[in-house]
Amino acid sequence: MKSKEPSELLVCVTCRFDKNKSDDSPRPGQQLFDALLKQQLPDRMQLVGVRCLQNCKKGCTIALRGQQRWTYIFGNVNQSLHMDMLLQGAKSYHNTIDGIIAWNKRPDHFKKNCIARIPPLLPTGVQNA
Repeated sequence: MKSKEPSELLVCVTCRFDKNKSDDSPRPGQQLFDALLKQQLPDRMQLVGVRCLQNCKKGCTIALRGQQRWTYIFGNVNQSLHMDMLLQGAKSYHNTIDGIIAWNKRPDHFKKNCIARIPPLLPTGVQNA
């Protein structure tokens, strides 16, 4: 069953591969964000640029989140090589109700580069087991 709820693809626009590099020309994270602006995302999925996801050692970082869904953070995204993988993964995430993409349906990059998985915020009064 597909979710009809909106979701977000967050892209760290300050990410760069070499944190010691002083050149502040468009960083790889900004390049990734700019390239995604030209792509067709699923209906009701919003692209959001954010300043620093605090994952500087893992290259470009993105996050997928949505209401009542698990949030996933992925690193080592290459702005030139991973566009198809990222779009496929974002679509798979968006089409879930709970944010959990079946392991065998996840892009390999998502399997190997998941930085964190964060549970959804529970409604007031609901306790986590």
